[in-house]
Amino acid sequence: MPRITAERRAANRSQIVAAARRCFSRDGFHQTSMPDIAAEAGVSVGAPYRYFAGKEELILEIAGDAFRVMFDPVERLVGEAGDVTVADLVAAAVDPVSGEVAVDGTGRAVPVDELLRCAVQAWGELLRHQGLREQAGAGFERVRERIADALRAGRRAGTVPAGLDPDRGARVVMALLHGFVLQYTAFGLDDPAGFAHDVRVVLSDAGVLRGDR
Repeated sequence: MPRITAERRAANRSQIVAAARRCFSRDGFHQTSMPDIAAEAGVSVGAPYRYFAGKEELILEIAGDAFRVMFDPVERLVGEAGDVTVADLVAAAVDPVSGEVAVDGTGRAVPVDELLRCAVQAWGELLRHQGLREQAGAGFERVRERIADALRAGRRAGTVPAGLDPDRGARVVMALLHGFVLQYTAFGLDDPAGFAHDVRVVLSDAGVLRGDR
């Protein structure tokens, strides 16, 4: 029997992830079984276990995709500019999910609604699964540190208020983004581009964009 190629293995894995994302988004995490995912993907019942130990690994993978789509542009912005504002950071994260489809790190088109619905469900799992919480916490801390670095650079450039503590400010930025995800999925926020625009307006009125003390 010929060995499966790396390309075919990657394609099979992506197929299972996409099927799990559809199931979790449609039916919820706890209402979805691994056989449900296999059926959705059109593969044998045992096929998902060749790539994932169980549902926890799948939902962590999918939630990770959601936050990578949002936070990779933030990290690129941090690396390219030294004069960012708080609103720049929020807009960089919101922009990739402003349409119906986002592009993940492998270049795949992914429905935004599915991604963000799974991200919200993953937060609930963090409260009951220590392993998921540790992995998600490590990712959160890495992004928070990068945002704090950007805020320090912005303070030096005068685009971030001198009185804003970068470490605490990074948590404020993260809170805005988490709030955006929750409102998008549960509370009828249907204009992400308008949200990013209004963040700029609100922060400008508060003096945050001008670097006021």
